[in-house]
Amino acid sequence: MLENKNAIATIPVKDINTAKRFYEGALGLKPGPGSEPGVLSYKSGNTPVLVYQSQYAGTNKATAATWVVGEDGEDVGRELKTKGVAFEKYDFPDTTRKGDIHIHGNNKAAWFKDPDGNILAIVNG
Repeated sequence: MLENKNAIATIPVKDINTAKRFYEGALGLKPGPGSEPGVLSYKSGNTPVLVYQSQYAGTNKATAATWVVGEDGEDVGRELKTKGVAFEKYDFPDTTRKGDIHIHGNNKAAWFKDPDGNILAIVNG
């Protein structure tokens, strides 16, 4: 039923103006058309990203959105750091860490949070 349908990353935030500065300034997302009050619409690659004001922002304790950056992960990580993004450190079983990158087999990932505490990630794919 949904296997051929696109999904949208939906991320709740407390303050839409703070979120706008982070998602546009730190992450470099470009605003899309047709945003309504309390809602920001972006496109990341071919994926729509919807950021919306919610009283439940930051309550998810798992990854809310993941960007597949391929082998550019370290470069993307460095660029995010220059924009003030701080990376999280996790202790996962069978995982090693090289700086901010968590390595599990051939998979490499790094996690960071937006100003509301939503967990976001970059992965090598």
